[in-house]
Amino acid sequence: MADLGREGIQEVLRLADSFAEVAERDIPKVPALRGRTVATLFFEPSTRTRLSFETAAKRCSADTMSFSASGSSMGKGESLRDTVETIDAMGVDVMVVRHSSAGAPARVAGWVGAAVVNAGDGQHEHPTQALLDCFTLREALAERSGGRPPEDLAGLRVAVIGDVRHSRVARSEVLALAALGAEVHLVAPATLLPPSLEGWPVASAGADLDGLLGEIDVCYVLRLQRERMASGLLPSLEEYAERFGLTAERAARLRPEALVMHPGPMNRGVEIAPEVASSARSLVTRQVRNGVAVRMAVLFHLLQPTSVAEGLR
Repeated sequence: MADLGREGIQEVLRLADSFAEVAERDIPKVPALRGRTVATLFFEPSTRTRLSFETAAKRCSADTMSFSASGSSMGKGESLRDTVETIDAMGVDVMVVRHSSAGAPARVAGWVGAAVVNAGDGQHEHPTQALLDCFTLREALAERSGGRPPEDLAGLRVAVIGDVRHSRVARSEVLALAALGAEVHLVAPATLLPPSLEGWPVASAGADLDGLLGEIDVCYVLRLQRERMASGLLPSLEEYAERFGLTAERAARLRPEALVMHPGPMNRGVEIAPEVASSARSLVTRQVRNGVAVRMAVLFHLLQPTSVAEGLR
């Protein structure tokens, strides 16, 4: 997120406003990136992010290449650097990289001539998820007011709930929301909060979800990573759900206009109740839909081969 800053975030969101209209067309495709090649390099499993980027590239008329570590030469001992340099030599323009190691996309960017997008790196960041979430919030606020999407999210109070310590989504989310003026609160058991709040621009961090419910505008619920149970960081899933799960009863205590978000995949019945995830206040499906438009905007922002108007014809 630091590569964008406030103005860069706003520029990407304005571009996404234009690209969102493409999905409504009979043929949802524009020539914005015709002649360009986008390679998705996923060294970790993914469904939403990979498909979203590949759909975004195709809707922009880019050629696409897809790489998965399983079954590749990496299984024969090839290094990450050799792999990405080989793909770069094929003449790609953008590499979309997901990797289990924090900082891997930044290292790749230093090795190749192509532009690089971080599609999630270890426990570090997931910037395009944060961008699509900010876009979704702007869209929801515009529908509520009957006006245009706001330039920022000033005055919005957001609670980020769950496994903040191990979440790459949480870090990007907090940085993006704060850059746009939102007030962010972290809610989690002490074992799942960051060991230090240095670099986290938040108003508060604690374990009192019930005390915040009536004051917040957005509940951003993170996936509880079940592998944390083996680390002894939680006593049980049941206790976590009881204290930190967004149950139907807790959702009923939110402000009438409060919104619910989740980056997916969801553990229904653990961090969020099924009826809350499917309720009218939930933006979960809209987040997935908007991911394509936002990632079209990110790819265009990196390459900018032509004007927006020309690219949308």
